[in-house]
Amino acid sequence: MKILITDGMEESGVQALRALQHEVLLQKVSAEELPLLLSQHDGIIVRSATKVRKDTIDQCPNLRFIARGGVGMDNIDVDYARSKGIKVINTPAASSRSVAELAMAHLLGITRSLQLTNRELKDAESFASLKKKLSNSTEIESKNLLLIGCGRIGKELAKMAVACGMKVIVHDPFIQELKLQIHIAEHRINLDIPLVDLEQGLKQADYISLHAPFSGQAILSKNEFSLVKKNAFIINASRGENINETDLLLALNEGKIAGAALDVFSNEPNVLPELLAHPQIAVTPHVGASTIEAQERIAMELVDQIQHNFS
Repeated sequence: MKILITDGMEESGVQALRALQHEVLLQKVSAEELPLLLSQHDGIIVRSATKVRKDTIDQCPNLRFIARGGVGMDNIDVDYARSKGIKVINTPAASSRSVAELAMAHLLGITRSLQLTNRELKDAESFASLKKKLSNSTEIESKNLLLIGCGRIGKELAKMAVACGMKVIVHDPFIQELKLQIHIAEHRINLDIPLVDLEQGLKQADYISLHAPFSGQAILSKNEFSLVKKNAFIINASRGENINETDLLLALNEGKIAGAALDVFSNEPNVLPELLAHPQIAVTPHVGASTIEAQERIAMELVDQIQHNFS
């Protein structure tokens, strides 16, 4: 088959596809150029940047598959593609650990205001002022972590949080119970994680971490921010659209929440300057799955799925 890769792929995956006698083209493609180039290929592998919409699909009658290296597929018109007999695949498990680790890193970092020290620590004067300013930091042990959405990534984060002594609660309308098995050294711990409705969870949470797909409207906006504790922190490594960013800034500036850590934004890469500069917001440029291990797993899982479906 002829396969177009538009958002990059680990070299090991590219070579594996070529070893299977597929013709592979790696090329960044604009939205305007995509239909013409894709019409000359049997399949496409994308990440989050390239969008494969209905109009593009209609112009590619020979398209056999669309592969997403990662979890969320909101950049693909999945149902329409499948209605046309096109196989749509993704790699839901490959990057879970990496994304969860970044969410945990953000949770710890925002707790101790690392984003502030990284920006402001420059000399002896700032050393002294920051030392005084940050003397009222807290620990995460015994704090309540609300997970909004608890698929693979949420479960990985829950295990890390429990191992750190946090109390985890979950809001996820798609699950009826949640049991986790955690390994600490040679010990195996079985836990039942409480499920809560969203309002209840927001009121209890010291930390709120989002791990749900975008469903068409923000999960957290003005009404939700009015329910949370004033010392609560928000972490988002899911989809930028899951938070109303204007309402988030307003909540921070009015002292309704303590801080936020964001790996995703509603209009990437054109992030609101106010988010990037805000002293109570820590940011990363959508790198949750960007580890060597995750990229390798993503590439090889895609190769395995393509081989399985089209060998």
